[in-house]
Amino acid sequence: MASTPTRPAGGRHHVVIVGAGFGGLFAAKRLADADVDVTIIDRTNHHLFQPLLYQVATGVLSSGEIAPTIRQILRKQKNTRVVKAEVREIDVDARTVTGDLGGREVVLQYDSLILAAGAGQSYFGNDHFAEFAPGMKSIDDALEIRARITGAFERAEITTDPEEKRRLLTFVIVGAGPTGVELAGQVAEMAHRTLRNEFRDIDTDSARILLVDGSPQVLPPFGKNLGKKAQKKLEKLGVEVVTDSLVTNVDAEGVTWKSMKTEKETTVGSYCKIWSAGVAASPLGRMVTEQIDGVDADRAGRVPVGDDLTIDGHKEIFVVGDMMSHDRLPGLAQVAIQGGQFVADVIRGEVEEGRTSRPAFSYHDKGTMAIVSRFYAVVKIGDREITGFPGWLMWLAVHMMFLVGFRNRFVAAYSWGLNSLSPNRWNLVATRQQLHGRNILRRLRELEDEQGIRSVMVRDNLKVGEGRDIRPTTD
Repeated sequence: MASTPTRPAGGRHHVVIVGAGFGGLFAAKRLADADVDVTIIDRTNHHLFQPLLYQVATGVLSSGEIAPTIRQILRKQKNTRVVKAEVREIDVDARTVTGDLGGREVVLQYDSLILAAGAGQSYFGNDHFAEFAPGMKSIDDALEIRARITGAFERAEITTDPEEKRRLLTFVIVGAGPTGVELAGQVAEMAHRTLRNEFRDIDTDSARILLVDGSPQVLPPFGKNLGKKAQKKLEKLGVEVVTDSLVTNVDAEGVTWKSMKTEKETTVGSYCKIWSAGVAASPLGRMVTEQIDGVDADRAGRVPVGDDLTIDGHKEIFVVGDMMSHDRLPGLAQVAIQGGQFVADVIRGEVEEGRTSRPAFSYHDKGTMAIVSRFYAVVKIGDREITGFPGWLMWLAVHMMFLVGFRNRFVAAYSWGLNSLSPNRWNLVATRQQLHGRNILRRLRELEDEQGIRSVMVRDNLKVGEGRDIRPTTD
């Protein structure tokens, strides 16, 4: 039986925010003192500083330092309620959002809806690659990748077959955007600096790190000059950069790619494969546009919005961050943050001041940056390009600024300082659960569907739109 729609008592304007990423969280914080009630709903209990996930994957930071709980962040906001649930349905006409947590359903009525559910990994129609090459979009992903990286060295240590040893010590990262470049640099530093002298039967310096991308250069959004400098630095670290090449297969044994210039296919044996090429907006965007005539999500699932970041014909539905398509704005944290704050100001102005006209959203480009290695980063701010140690200092300052909470800033700064001075990394713990959990849960769901097995509570891990039975399950 469907749950009865609810809203906070008191009759104030109710703002429902879907997603506690940068856009959703900054919108909620902007509404802290507004004459509205706010409900923020997210499938996890934490706000994830996604640009630093690769540092969790490579042992520089712990997960808690980049993922404080949403309730802790918003605990002093008396007008804000946090709901942990997976959004299963959005009814545009009824103005309701339905969420589920392990079979327990909640239906929220809204006056204003802010869609800020972000994006997931895209495998460009090859979703079967995911089994062997995890993406980098969640804490679970980062911990699995850490287990895969460290597991490769551990397996190589006890392997006597030279060919298998080479496969185990070959790391392939697909996608040469900021995440891929940062990952490649960190894996190289782990192999050539952190893990040196820790093993007895392998030389970690012999590890092979490949960065593969279909673009003609690394870091395409940064321009040719910075792309060349970043590639040169990566190659100096020992990373093999393969451009103009599209990956055609990923399996348990390795990766195959095809050169766009020569049509030649190359297969490389690899135990640890990581996917950082492409994103797909939350399917909630498509769910909403399917209910609105004349509005269609683009190929990546992003929702077209007007200058006020609302959907045509529905001034009560705002879309921010990776879910929106507007003026070709990139999927950056700053776009989400500024969008969330803009939307919050619009709502506040209409509710508290009775404004009838809306301003147009104007994005202020604060630059893009990527850290390639210790003491070396590339930064692009407008026409200005900064590289090397000055860029690294700027990267540190910006990321310190946007980490949530004094403790996280302090611990991150301390960890970065230690990592700069010492080869050791203190967050390389890896477990079998981290390594196998994602694929085991996927297989368990398949067994439930194929054989009618009723298992423990695994339904929280379903993707939106899969439409399976979400009643509580027991042993």
